[in-house]
Amino acid sequence: MTIKWRSGPRRSLWGVPDYRNLWMSQTTSLFGTSITLLALPLVALFLLDASPFEVGVLWAVEYLPILLIGLPVGVWVERLPLRAVMAGADAMRAVALLAVPAALVMDVLTMPVLYVVAFLIGLGTLFYDVAQLSILPALVAEDRLVDANGKLELSRSVSQIGSPAVGGLMVQLLTAPLAVLVDAVTYLSSAYFVLRIRKPPPVDRPAARNSLSQDIREGVRFVFRHPLVRPLLLCATLAELASAIILALQVVYATDVLFMSPAVIGVALAAGNGGGVLGALVAEPFARRFGTGTAFVVSIVLFAVGSAILPMSIGPVTFASGMFVAYLGAFIFNVLQVSLCQAVTPPHLLGRMNSVFRFATWGVMPLGAAGGGLLVDHLGLTGVFWIAAGLGALAVLPPLLSAIPKLRDVVSHHEPAAETPVD
Repeated sequence: MTIKWRSGPRRSLWGVPDYRNLWMSQTTSLFGTSITLLALPLVALFLLDASPFEVGVLWAVEYLPILLIGLPVGVWVERLPLRAVMAGADAMRAVALLAVPAALVMDVLTMPVLYVVAFLIGLGTLFYDVAQLSILPALVAEDRLVDANGKLELSRSVSQIGSPAVGGLMVQLLTAPLAVLVDAVTYLSSAYFVLRIRKPPPVDRPAARNSLSQDIREGVRFVFRHPLVRPLLLCATLAELASAIILALQVVYATDVLFMSPAVIGVALAAGNGGGVLGALVAEPFARRFGTGTAFVVSIVLFAVGSAILPMSIGPVTFASGMFVAYLGAFIFNVLQVSLCQAVTPPHLLGRMNSVFRFATWGVMPLGAAGGGLLVDHLGLTGVFWIAAGLGALAVLPPLLSAIPKLRDVVSHHEPAAETPVD
């Protein structure tokens, strides 16, 4: 079955209550998470006198659940009600964050406590993300998946620009522990919107339930044998590895190589993140106009070009330009990749497909960040950024050598979901 792009005016997705509630859930969650990304390290630095190494471990611990249970999560999500998984994940993250001010009041706040909090946040985020990606195809018609994912990615890109500034202001006004408390409230709000989503239709699954290992192998086989999903996974993994190197070292590079002040770095990074906003906005119209395959190739080429601009930067303008182009390509790719994979994956395999993607793409982030840091002593910052650019260039190859460039529309294996309009 091939889903053709519809022409003419279409009803806005804001008129679909289930999708609107999902968007509100993710948006409030992203806003809170951006606060925590700033507040938790500040709690460690100013209240516990943590070393840079301990702060680095705090960041890495949040990704530990992906490496430990990233693949089984997909099976568990498929066996449980998706709304319950998402609401439970939000509740877990809220309780974990509430432990920070509570431990501070009881004078038992330590770095091990923060490590546990970070681990639980990462665990909740993993479950929420896999479930959210799996529930979306049941809430909107399939020819609206690119539009729906574009709006969700737009929230992510806007939060990356605005939330750090808001989070910094909140930490300044409320102190870091109280800012963490605000984040806990955002997760509870996210759970509220999740519970407002009507129960999705049941998914047809095999009558006989396989073992956990059999289900995991089935999901991995599907991803690596599918002619469209496999090259997208390889491409996304290489791009995330490059991104991890850049994100871990971007501030150090801007400071030590380009001699930028903190204020100028903030402006440059905000301008660079603007590429993500533009990418989320143009992904659907661009794919509709030029075809899905062409949009995929252009998006990853943009990411590779932006990554290559960074080690050639001579100042704030070129640095911000490189980040802008890289984010532009990355967000167009993310919108299209998630939509295509959702469309071609049978409903009973959505959780496993999403968990394989998360295991691969998020799992390489600590590796990229740590590896990039270790290589700085041998290659210098510019040399390490050229490695990231090389990985970005390699990411072009898997989709380019597959059937993806020939795609005009999105190919699906199941019937579109029925959207429920506002009464």
